Amino acid sequence: MRVPLAWLNLVHEKSRLVVALAGVAFAVLLVFMNLGFLGALAQSASMFYQYMDADVFLVSPQTLEISSSKAFPRDRLYQAAGIKGVARVMPLYLGYLQWRNPETRDSRAVFMFAYNPQDRVFLLPELNTSATLAALDRPDTVLFDRLSRPEYGSKDIGTKTEVDRRTVTIGGQYELGGGFAADATVVSSDQNFLRLLKIPLNLVNMGLIKLEPETDAQAIAAQLRQVLPKDVVVKTKAEIIENDRSYWITSTSTGFIFGMGVAVSCVVGVVIVYQILYTDISDHMKQYATLKAMGYRSGYLFNVVIQEAIILSVLGYIPGFLSSVGLYAFAASATNNALPVAMDWQRAVMVFILTIAMCVLSALISVRKVVTAEPVELF
Repeated sequence: MRVPLAWLNLVHEKSRLVVALAGVAFAVLLVFMNLGFLGALAQSASMFYQYMDADVFLVSPQTLEISSSKAFPRDRLYQAAGIKGVARVMPLYLGYLQWRNPETRDSRAVFMFAYNPQDRVFLLPELNTSATLAALDRPDTVLFDRLSRPEYGSKDIGTKTEVDRRTVTIGGQYELGGGFAADATVVSSDQNFLRLLKIPLNLVNMGLIKLEPETDAQAIAAQLRQVLPKDVVVKTKAEIIENDRSYWITSTSTGFIFGMGVAVSCVVGVVIVYQILYTDISDHMKQYATLKAMGYRSGYLFNVVIQEAIILSVLGYIPGFLSSVGLYAFAASATNNALPVAMDWQRAVMVFILTIAMCVLSALISVRKVVTAEPVELF
């Protein structure tokens, strides 16, 4: 059996090995956390649409994503209702309000969804019970999201507070989450939306179109694009989800920061492993030169350094992965489970491969000293 030279080189100085593994684990942790937040950013951008009972959406051309939606005439929904294959159309009103914490009296922004209580806008069972619909019909009554941050105060049914200088009552609860767009969400009727924001109901922020069973959403969307004026944009559910994901990831500073964080984490890992391998090679240069003088080819020594890099990547990945799982759980708990940060096997495999590639790249940079070494010059 061959002597496991790569492994023996690494364990020869255990303190150096521990430092190397800590460096790799830290780089893996950084990559996991940035990818986790980037994934949560993309998932939270589509979260609202996944709970909406619609197949096609109408939005203003000026709308970038759901939390910055602009209004368009409600007449466009009536025009869409005349298309064959359309089962029903539902206007959705969106906007931000200043919610006053009933305990501390501090005000914070809350994101509102408003619609006609007779419309089945959301698929959430809690929003479609008889008690919920009765609460929505009551004046100055809203439903409050349980996943909203604690800074908003009591979420109990019957709690009274002020919203934009108007007294409102919490008439029910639900679980949705606001992701990166909002720290809290509320649901109200369209009439309460009018009372609170003083915006006429003939201007809607989003039009939801439910199609007949087995109707092709792409075909209906194409037909609507031909019929409707250019003051609205027609998107299928898949298209509007992709639009919001793309906006948050590529057009916002949040997506840029997390994407840059992944790149920087990889650079940190490459530098750490390079320093460890380069120092190991320098300390054992005479031994490598002796092996070359004995007849071992450069390819053998090259493989030894590559093996060291792979061993470091595997051993460093394990604590980095375990730490990431714990921090994912902490991040979800700290945001009251409103931020969907969770580990999945695709990300775990991708980061594992990335860790190996990162360490091998460091080895390729540092191994040149071994390959070009001449025994005569070292003795």
